[in-house]
Amino acid sequence: MLESNNFGAMLRQWRDRTSPEQAGVQSIGRRRVPGLRREELGRLAGVSADYIKRLEQGQGHPSREVLEALARALRLGRDDYEYFCVLAGYSLAGDGYVPQHIGGGALRLLDRLTDVPVCVCDAAWTVIAWNSSWGSVMGCGPEPGPGRERNVAWRLFVGTPGSIFRSSGRTAHFESTVVADLRRAVIRYPADARLSTLVGDLIAASSRFRSLWEGRADAPAREERVSVRHPDVGDIVVDCDTLSIDDGDLRFILFTAEPGSPQAQRLALAGTVQALPRSAHEPTD
Repeated sequence: MLESNNFGAMLRQWRDRTSPEQAGVQSIGRRRVPGLRREELGRLAGVSADYIKRLEQGQGHPSREVLEALARALRLGRDDYEYFCVLAGYSLAGDGYVPQHIGGGALRLLDRLTDVPVCVCDAAWTVIAWNSSWGSVMGCGPEPGPGRERNVAWRLFVGTPGSIFRSSGRTAHFESTVVADLRRAVIRYPADARLSTLVGDLIAASSRFRSLWEGRADAPAREERVSVRHPDVGDIVVDCDTLSIDDGDLRFILFTAEPGSPQAQRLALAGTVQALPRSAHEPTD
């Protein structure tokens, strides 16, 4: 860490200069400050307002995961994000670590696709951003889950079954895609301990993953048809496309349906249902 509370002071400055509109927060009533409130920033980053206050006061040290969530919530550009990493005492993204920064172009794309359920995954298949339509369709609100529950690979091979269902053949193809991606990520980001630990734990916990990891796992075409189980609307059959974004090594996952079809109507209805938010999980110092 750099001397004095440079990180906390900069966090406060960036919070003050980030408007609710920029962060995608609905502003209600009169505001005493033009920027984000601690409660709003904490909700976007998945931590408590008290934790934000302690960071700004120079108490505690954010994990890299929280640091990246704060940078995304504040819509930091590449230069500011890298400076943020330095202030917090972390190596820059790109130095052998899986990048989790979402560039301006990718953020604008996410903002424009308001009627299309979209989530963004990093190279390790960890969900790092999503729009409100995705939160509603998946029934998870603004918080898709803590820790490993945010990782698609972990949920696919080990964790709690999600809301997306595939036929056995399509599941095998998707498993192969994810394992092939993780294999490339391990080579590309050798310094990332979270990635290597994830792969090691998957090998230990899942014989299916171990078999694919040790064998041949080719990545097929990144489009498929899946069934999404919504708690209120029921099952919705959608086209699921994965788009790769070179800047940041990201994956955009989109749900669409044939315009005017019953599935499109069900998808649109599910996207308007207000999902119950999950409680924030405050990290330990």
